[in-house]
Amino acid sequence: MLICQLTDLHVVPEGTLAYQRVPANQMVARAIDRVLALDPAPDVVVVTGDLTNCGRVEEYRILKDQLARLKQPVFVIPGNHDRRENLRQGLGHLLPRDLDGERLHQVVDDFPVRLVLLDTVVPGHGHGELGEACLDWLEARLADEPRKPTIVAMHHPPFHCGIGHMDRIALFEPGRFAAVIARHPQVERVICGHHHRPIVVRFAGTIASISPSLVHQVELDLGPEADGMFVMEPPAFQLHRWTEATGLVSHTAYVDPAEGPYPFTDEPDYPGKLA
Repeated sequence: MLICQLTDLHVVPEGTLAYQRVPANQMVARAIDRVLALDPAPDVVVVTGDLTNCGRVEEYRILKDQLARLKQPVFVIPGNHDRRENLRQGLGHLLPRDLDGERLHQVVDDFPVRLVLLDTVVPGHGHGELGEACLDWLEARLADEPRKPTIVAMHHPPFHCGIGHMDRIALFEPGRFAAVIARHPQVERVICGHHHRPIVVRFAGTIASISPSLVHQVELDLGPEADGMFVMEPPAFQLHRWTEATGLVSHTAYVDPAEGPYPFTDEPDYPGKLA
């Protein structure tokens, strides 16, 4: 099974730029082109939040048109830049019909790897939270299928990475979430967005990872007083490949084309075995 994770799209109204500099809509369109060109094609696409820049109705309309180009099932969860009510209005066809409560959690059971998507948004704030009701829901859903390989997807990372301004708006009280994950060894990975960088950590007996953004990246500044700045490093997304033999193996795929591919040519003095 091949899972494509897109994150932090920050779609804006037509004719505008995110943060007065980033042509987010054009970059998202290029990313969709890249996904469409993948061979083999992903089985599913999971979008882990910040679908839009400000949660405007127009932004979801633009994103709807882009996501409609994809050939595979698409699953979305909100990030702190989204507004649930407008997401429901604009992308409701990508959400379960039987949503229970305000949060946009969902479970996808149709594939060899089970997907559990968590809504961590706190309206009006940048950080994420999962209260007791959310954690009880997660515990029950994981208990439903204790032997099936599972990915838990969420916007806010449940760990600190050392980029101070992002750590301050990560998932609050991650220890309670970690305790739930640790009780369910079938969780192959916790995948996240929000931090706009590729980051991996050992977490609660499994692995947690963050995918880079499709539009801009957060500056890599591990100083304790780092200011919140962004850089135009290459846009990218991640592909998570699962087989019974290997488990989950993840690749970072860059959106824009690079030179090549070129054949490897061995020098006469190459110390390995020549082909």
